[in-house]
Amino acid sequence: MSEEVGTEDDAAAVAQSENQDARGAGAPSGDQGSAEKVPDFQQQTSRPTTQPGKFQSKRFGGVQVSLTAHLGRAKVTIQELAALTEGAVIELDREIGEPVELVAQGVPLGNGEVVVVDDRFAVRIKEIYQT
Repeated sequence: MSEEVGTEDDAAAVAQSENQDARGAGAPSGDQGSAEKVPDFQQQTSRPTTQPGKFQSKRFGGVQVSLTAHLGRAKVTIQELAALTEGAVIELDREIGEPVELVAQGVPLGNGEVVVVDDRFAVRIKEIYQT
């Protein structure tokens, strides 16, 4: 078997084709000979409606977030977890009277104490964390 040797014109054509492939990767194969098309965007100017950093409570005041009171935590093994039955007691890592942490959408918000209001648990806020 013999190896074919191409002409200089063939080598130039291959090099040009490789350059086009590198620039137009992802372009449709039928459009290899055309120049790159740049989209024409209209220039927009932004006009802030409020002062930067000012919270718009009127605009977002009705958005609901999930507020959670973390009473405490406990670490158990899977074996201990599987052995739990009705009436079992799990000891938490908080002392009686220690504040519970309030968390809004996963972000610590403050802390408070557990109280009872009309036969329901509630939290009296003692501290709101500064942001």
